[in-house]
Amino acid sequence: MSPTEAVLVALAGVAAGTINTVVGSGTLITFPTLLAFGVPPVTANVSNTVGLVPGSMSGVFGYRRELAGQGARVLRLGTASLLGGIAGALLLLWLPSSAFDAIVPVLIALGVVLVVLGPRIQRSVAARAESRGGIPDHGVWWVWPAVAAAGIYGGYFGAAQGVLLMAILGIGVADSMQRHTATKNVLALVVNAVAALVFIAVADIDWTVAGLIALGSVVGGQIGATVGRRLPPTLLRAVIAAVGVVALVALLT
Repeated sequence: MSPTEAVLVALAGVAAGTINTVVGSGTLITFPTLLAFGVPPVTANVSNTVGLVPGSMSGVFGYRRELAGQGARVLRLGTASLLGGIAGALLLLWLPSSAFDAIVPVLIALGVVLVVLGPRIQRSVAARAESRGGIPDHGVWWVWPAVAAAGIYGGYFGAAQGVLLMAILGIGVADSMQRHTATKNVLALVVNAVAALVFIAVADIDWTVAGLIALGSVVGGQIGATVGRRLPPTLLRAVIAAVGVVALVALLT
């Protein structure tokens, strides 16, 4: 890899770390960049996953204030992400790449629709839950399996995982968008970290690529936390939907 290519990969890591912290889908920047520089697809995917873990940690640290009081919720939902991430990483190693080609765009489109309609749906969910004593702190009953399913998807590919998580949390958990973003960052970190461990154990990692992305994504995580925290709920929801649409278009073209 030439010095110019190394700089561009690191800059792609900065952009990916920023987007991942606010929304998710940073993989849609780093993965095509690696492919353009001749990195084989599977090596690019696994090296990218490993490289983005430090950026996810940076994003979690940047949103640490919004995590206050969410310990029990994060622990409960984190187990779903852990199990889902392991399953998704193993599926990536076992199944042909075409296996998820049909379902991935559908999941992203569904996530975008749910993010846009989230407030209306959330009010309906809250009204039904009220008759049963209200929404628990960790969310309604289907949140845990939905987070696990998002973890499977995230461990397998990961682009727009954040869109799905924000849709799930925004509808099934009663809290602010900023606190949902903080929770989303932790859950995505769990998925990325466990997938990275599986890949390190059994796959070939390009450590130069992973290191460059890691350096860039750590910086991007802090940028994303600064920018994301300043976005009002409506604008944050619009940004999430916009990123989801871009991810959908990128995967379909």
